[in-house]
Formats: sequence, structure tokens, C-alpha cells
Amino acid sequence: MRIGIIGAGRLGGALARHCASAGHEVVIANSRDPGTLTPLVRSLVDGAVAVRAGEVAQLADRLVLLAVPFHRHPELPSGGLAGKIVVDAMNYLPAVDGPWPELETGRTTSSELVRDRLGGVRLVKAFNTMRWDHLRDYGHEAGALQRYGMPLASDDNDAKRAVEDLMEQFGFDPVDSGDLAGGGRRQQPGGPAWLADLPGPALRARLGVPAYR
Repeated sequence: MRIGIIGAGRLGGALARHCASAGHEVVIANSRDPGTLTPLVRSLVDGAVAVRAGEVAQLADRLVLLAVPFHRHPELPSGGLAGKIVVDAMNYLPAVDGPWPELETGRTTSSELVRDRLGGVRLVKAFNTMRWDHLRDYGHEAGALQRYGMPLASDDNDAKRAVEDLMEQFGFDPVDSGDLAGGGRRQQPGGPAWLADLPGPALRARLGVPAYR
């Protein structure tokens, strides 16, 4: 499918390369002119196109990955995203993003804020717990004896299954951490899944969740 990515830094670039390696087309945008992404697009072989952020939702088939700093999420274009699966790979880091009172008090999670800001999207929290270079390098073939666990959280089970399939294509073992509120807290900085880098069974044991499928 054609997957959209907003954010072309180290995380967005790693996700784009995984998507391209799995045979998907990629439309990717940053906050600047698409021409600034020419080196990245050329490295992704055929099927990658740089566009403006406002064009990503219209060009993506059904799935859009968000890989921008959390404090930039209010700037994300929401047009065309309704009904699409939106993957939130962002993290709230007060030292970088400044304090957000509703997150400091634990009243909600960063992913719930993103979902409410965008409106009508099928939001999945994923690809946020592993360092970008580990995300780039730690995927293994499906037949490998051990694959790293990759947690995801959502209130939408169908959207969750679609992202689980993508994780498997990237070479990771999907670990269902729960709904967006509870699972999101497990995945956020300081949570038990944060920077865990564990094989799938060990990550499930740490999170106290059942075996995948």
C-alpha cells in the first residue's frame, strides 16, 4: 500500500526505509520544501515521493505515520485524515516539548491528546519505545528464533491488527499493550515498555499481557 509519513528526521527516515524494504510505496513530508528530502527519497529506491505535509493524508491509502516532535503536533494538518489509521510514534519529553499541564498531572496521555486534536482518526500508539537506531537495525526475519518485541496500543482493534501486520513486515514481534489510555501509559517515557529492547515473550511478561495471537 501507499503509506504516508509526516516527519523526516532520524525516526521518520528509519520508518520510511522499513516501509520501502517491505515493498510499500512511501509519501513523506517534513516542515520544509519537499526538495529538501531529495537525498532521503533517492535512498529509498522506487516508490518514494516527497510531498508537502498537507498532501500526505490525501495521497496515503489508509495509514499515516507521525514522527515529529510532540510539541509540533498542533501544527499537523488534519484535513483528509478522518477514518485513516494514524500511528503516533511521538513522545512527550518535557525538557524538549515544555510542560503540558494535562500530561504533567497524568490526567490524560499524549496519544489521547493527539487523537482528540486530529479528530476522527483511528489512532494507534506504536514505534515510540525504541531508540531510532535500534528501530532501524533490530528487525529480524519472520523465521528468526528471537525477535524484539514492539508494543502498540489503541482503542480500535482493526487498526491495531493493521499495525501489527506492519510490525511483522518490519521484523518485530508485535506486543499488544492494551487500550490507548492504559497501554499508552505503559509505552510513554518512564513506562515499563520504554527503551526495554526485549524479545517479544520477555516484553509481554514485563507488561503482564497475554501471548500474541
